[in-house]
Amino acid sequence: MSYEVIFHPGALREFDKLPKKVQERFGRVIDSLAEEPRPQGIVKLTGLDAYRIRVGTYRMAYCVKDERLVVLIVKVGQRSGIYKEIETIKKRLTE
Repeated sequence: MSYEVIFHPGALREFDKLPKKVQERFGRVIDSLAEEPRPQGIVKLTGLDAYRIRVGTYRMAYCVKDERLVVLIVKVGQRSGIYKEIETIKKRLTE
């Protein structure tokens, strides 16, 4: 059973601004999320129905919609900034 991985438009803009090497590393992670949306090493975000996965100093926040077999990426950024934008993550989860 394979999941479809989609980006929130804002997260896609954030992803596009990342250095190419980081994009490539995230690309491998994104491919693996299609097969296993909750791999070992992910962390559930406190108070949200979302997870985060780490790639170096970057983080990606996403949610899993099991009923539709979708992984929705809602936020991508450096560790120092992503946690300061919890309200953005909350908003994108409800859109």
